[in-house]
Amino acid sequence: MNSSHLLIRAYLTTLLLMAAGCGGQAQQAVLAPHEIKEPAANFGVQPAPAAAYHLYVGNESSDLVSKVTFVPGVGARVDRDVPVGIMPADVDGPHGVVVSPDSRYWYVSLAHGTPFGRVVKIAVDGDSVVGMVELGMFPATITLSPDGQFLYAVNFNLHGDAVPSSVSVVYTPDMVEIARPTTCVMPHGSRLNVNGTKQYSACMHDDELVELDTRTFQVTARFSVRPGFETAMPLVTPGEHDHAAMDMNSMGMAPVVCSPTWAQPGAGAWSSFVYVACNKNAEIVEVDVRTWNVTRHFPTGKTPYNLAVTPDGKLMLATLKSMAAVAVIDVATGKELARIATSRPVTSGVAVSPDGLYAFVTNEAVGSTRGTVDVIDLKQLAKIASVDVQYQPGGVDVVPLSTH
Repeated sequence: MNSSHLLIRAYLTTLLLMAAGCGGQAQQAVLAPHEIKEPAANFGVQPAPAAAYHLYVGNESSDLVSKVTFVPGVGARVDRDVPVGIMPADVDGPHGVVVSPDSRYWYVSLAHGTPFGRVVKIAVDGDSVVGMVELGMFPATITLSPDGQFLYAVNFNLHGDAVPSSVSVVYTPDMVEIARPTTCVMPHGSRLNVNGTKQYSACMHDDELVELDTRTFQVTARFSVRPGFETAMPLVTPGEHDHAAMDMNSMGMAPVVCSPTWAQPGAGAWSSFVYVACNKNAEIVEVDVRTWNVTRHFPTGKTPYNLAVTPDGKLMLATLKSMAAVAVIDVATGKELARIATSRPVTSGVAVSPDGLYAFVTNEAVGSTRGTVDVIDLKQLAKIASVDVQYQPGGVDVVPLSTH
């Protein structure tokens, strides 16, 4: 590969605002009550809200991406559902969704594949497909570099053997996969740090946090988040370091596992930390990636799944998948400020608006019940709106449509 492909352009730090929304048949918003454990804390002067926010929601069992508009003081509505499936006889399973920094394109990962999955690039104007690339097995969470030039997709490999998988790096102008470094078994929760220099993913099967250098597309660090064995690891082939768990099994002891589902870099004063959701150990682990040590443990309710932080890094949102709730955590103190009930069970994805005022939470629901998107006011720590989408919503991203 030509060395020029390894040079990433200067990262943009400001999201451009979308100029207009999409028309279509709207659904009436449903306002819902909320549950707060404690009064909301005052986190300083809040920016003015946008006039409206536009959401992209991947519905995994519907092969549809819902375009949702939320207007503060009015509610949320579905503007339209965009078909993204390819296979006529099976479900492709849209999983991750992300909007480009210039708001011109949105991307969706089609996870299930035949057998390999894809990422599709779609123009915001008209929702027309402008590019597609085949990746590994079950590409799941996706994220973009701050300039939008590179997309990172974790190949979760849900339906394959328990073997080391990978992260696909896609050059988005041409929709070409330029690197696929091997990382670990069942990588998930892919996110970049605030500078765009490192990509982090969690390994559900290996109990690892893996760091990828975005300038070389190579693994630069591995860290075990298995309870009792939290330590930096050598850069060896995944699976060669699993002796502790094997020793426990040989003694008839079931190892305590983290089963991490998300890796979320911090922001602001906490930009040197990465937060890992331990789905099976009911906690969030704070890892200092300068020293590669665990600095704090944040207890949560059962099954923390996806994480997001506000742009200033002061609040962290954790979806609690089996509890139909989302936890709001004060990062400075590690204290849970509120646990807000969601409108449907199987709480899944979460995204925070660029101004830090709202969080948007997807709820997969069960069986033939359609899922929902809930809107959380991060100043009041309250659920203020909810809207039905399609079946099994998961991935979600948000951009402001316009401002006052």
